[in-house]
Amino acid sequence: MLLGSLLASYTEVIETADGKGYVYPEVWTEYAKNTLAGIFFYTAIALAVLLIAVGIVVRMKKEASFPSFLKVAIALACGFSLTVILTMLSLEFAEMREKGYIFDLVFQPSVVLGAVVVLGIAATYVCYLFGEKAFKIGKYTSLAAIGTALIALLVCIGVYYANGSEENNGATITVGENVGLYLGALALIGILLFVALFFGRKDKRGFDSKSIAYAAVCIAMSFALSYLKIPGLTLPQGGSVTIASLLPLAVYSYMFGVKKGVFAGFIYGILQIVQDPWLIHPAQILLDYPIAFAGIGLAGLFAHWKALDKLPQVQFALGTVLGSVFRFAAHVLSGVFAFSEYSTLNSVWAYSLAYNSFVFVDIALVLVVGILVFSSKTFVREARKFDPVKEKAE
Repeated sequence: MLLGSLLASYTEVIETADGKGYVYPEVWTEYAKNTLAGIFFYTAIALAVLLIAVGIVVRMKKEASFPSFLKVAIALACGFSLTVILTMLSLEFAEMREKGYIFDLVFQPSVVLGAVVVLGIAATYVCYLFGEKAFKIGKYTSLAAIGTALIALLVCIGVYYANGSEENNGATITVGENVGLYLGALALIGILLFVALFFGRKDKRGFDSKSIAYAAVCIAMSFALSYLKIPGLTLPQGGSVTIASLLPLAVYSYMFGVKKGVFAGFIYGILQIVQDPWLIHPAQILLDYPIAFAGIGLAGLFAHWKALDKLPQVQFALGTVLGSVFRFAAHVLSGVFAFSEYSTLNSVWAYSLAYNSFVFVDIALVLVVGILVFSSKTFVREARKFDPVKEKAE
């Protein structure tokens, strides 16, 4: 019975702006994806409650064992994250191919890039286990492979756009909107680079084995959590509210600094292209994915403010709110200049501001969980061990 419902299929006709109808087959992949997403959602909540309860007991009865418990908890979270990622990505790829949401010209390079990023992170971590020399070889080899795959994807996106990507996605971009997209993307990139380099200037360290290992863990956990969307809060042109999916990236930025946090967010944004692709314009892709999620790296901006040293919750909250505002700005610009045809209001700016307000609902959950986490003195002590400025001085 269940297998029969999963394998059942039907068709849906989507009416585009030019009056043409496109029939997309919805087969078993959509049913399987929605069902498993629900299972993973409630499993994640149950796992979080269990780990928190055990953590409280361990901390109360034997605080010295809490760091060891944290390692076990992280290992369990990573195992769960990997299961979610492999399962959901497999179904996501199958569904995109069947529905024809994106053409092979973009689809295949996106899959390759996602695979190279995941395998590169895993390979670098394995090399780290074999010593510093192997780690350096693995790091530079992985970066070269990721860079090559990214350039290939950008070239394919350029070809895709030149052949009418707006029409393929039911949108038409005017000359003015085209200019606005490029100017918006360049402005936000400039702001992000300035803030990251200025406030991260005291961090002279590059990506060492420790920072890359934690980046791999945090990116994987955030990517897995991004599949666990709160039912009924998924928007039609992209965007959803998840169960604190950006929390691991925000914590990573707090631990290792703004520069590394921005880079980790950028990589996460690339993976989001594979997960939820709305590809209309090259600059729109940058705004909605790498630029928007790189902004979460600003979460560590106030981590070293001495005036707030005794209030780590406030340090974390201020940085995370700033990162969400940056992400919101990126989505708003994309909405105004790339998605104006979808506007249901007289003002496209008002429409984009209202539509993308989901960002603040999403980040509110991150703040609630993050403040609870940073209320633990043991966690804060462990997190501050990785202060890049302090480590450099020592």
